[in-house]
Amino acid sequence: MRLHRNLCFATVDGLLLIFNEGKYADKVVQQLLKRDKRWGSRDRGFVAETTYDIVRWKRLYAEIAEVKEPFSRDDIWRMFAVWATLKGITLPDWKYFENTPTRKIKGRFDELSKVRKIKESFPDWMDELAAKELGEAVWTKEATALNQQADVILRVNTLKTTKEKLKAELFDLDIETEEIAKHPTALKLAERGNVFTTEAFQNGHFEVQDASSQLVAEYLDVQPGMRVVDTCAGAGGKTLHLAALMENKGQIIALDIYDNKLKELKRRAKRNGAHNIEPRHIESTKVIKKLYDKADRVLIDAPCSGLGVLRRNPDAKWKMQPEFIEKIKQTQAEILSTYSRMVKSGGKLVYATCSILPSENQEQVTKFLNSESGKDFTLVKDNKILSHQSGFDGFYMALLEKK
Repeated sequence: MRLHRNLCFATVDGLLLIFNEGKYADKVVQQLLKRDKRWGSRDRGFVAETTYDIVRWKRLYAEIAEVKEPFSRDDIWRMFAVWATLKGITLPDWKYFENTPTRKIKGRFDELSKVRKIKESFPDWMDELAAKELGEAVWTKEATALNQQADVILRVNTLKTTKEKLKAELFDLDIETEEIAKHPTALKLAERGNVFTTEAFQNGHFEVQDASSQLVAEYLDVQPGMRVVDTCAGAGGKTLHLAALMENKGQIIALDIYDNKLKELKRRAKRNGAHNIEPRHIESTKVIKKLYDKADRVLIDAPCSGLGVLRRNPDAKWKMQPEFIEKIKQTQAEILSTYSRMVKSGGKLVYATCSILPSENQEQVTKFLNSESGKDFTLVKDNKILSHQSGFDGFYMALLEKK
């Protein structure tokens, strides 16, 4: 591979914003990709993937390059040289790469790779916490899996098409897809690519949604005609899946504390042809209290640490602080206690997170079942998904039934 100056400059500029100014990697990459209209898909792919790669391995590359935060522009170039050397890319004779000790880089990589938290590039506290909760052996495998680039998975919108039709439609555009066992509406792209520009996407024939995330709506066991509440709907990935499973019949009340996310959900619902969704902004507790004992099904896709989705959000490793985990666990317990009151007798509830930590998952459910709010509920089943076992995002879901 030959390095092109303008693409490398863009990557270095992006990394400075992410590491030193705390900007979100996805937003920075979006901006970088608009930088030069002449860039083709390979150029844009290089900028996006290299930026994410160096963010993912920040700790390892910084230790090999012997640089510390806050990084200067020269420090970032040194990390870039480490990235290129380990990828087997010949460095051009630019001043930024003068005196790069190629052999020393490889030697330091071998030496530092003996320490998991450096090899897998995790902050000390996160490595300790995950090892304590999952056990050393499981965490070692999971840490490696969470550093793999995530596949692009589509969820077929069955309100508008079928898996077979969508597969054929994309094949005609030279986009090859593969089916995934035990995921009835999932298709995996054989090669990464921008599917958002396709007519199939514009017409609402699919959404991009990880395979693990697609299991959540199915877990809720919805039927057409039911009243369902999605309590932390956000921009509505799972809400739209619920609408398809309910065949547009019945009512889905999509709640969220962020009104801008619900506006995005409205836009997506229109494209998906999902007509049974009613977004409601949680402006006060009244909105929640009105729904007490009214829902056949309640989905609590709870706010969480997001440690199961680090493959697609690697910068979260460096932004998160240990205090956040404690705070979010409190929020989860409060949400479970309050929102569970919407379930009517005989109804069901799913509590889900995209975390791999038992303290955010099964321990929260156990605590809830032993509390006053959870005394009428029983655990039907739960599903703990780890990336190293599934090849997809880490997730947790528990199905509870109210007496």
